[in-house]
Amino acid sequence: MKILVVCGHGLGSSFMVEMNVEAVLKNLDLKQSVEVDHSDIMTASPEMADLFICGRDLEENAQRLGEVLVLDNILDQQELEMKLTDKFKALKWI
Repeated sequence: MKILVVCGHGLGSSFMVEMNVEAVLKNLDLKQSVEVDHSDIMTASPEMADLFICGRDLEENAQRLGEVLVLDNILDQQELEMKLTDKFKALKWI
């Protein structure tokens, strides 16, 4: 599985969330099964990942990408962990 974290410019916030996703994957013992990267929203395309993560401000633009996990607060690691855990439970990975 590949996760792509997207933000407006593909620099600071998406990279920060990417690192947080990596930490969550490590906690869930899924680091070896999931690849994570970051990009800007404009160059992201549906074939680039299986799951996209973005902030609430980009939700509308991200819908064209496919499966999107939207964060209300990109700085909230607990929200990220809860939503990723729910996603992986739905996939029966955990």
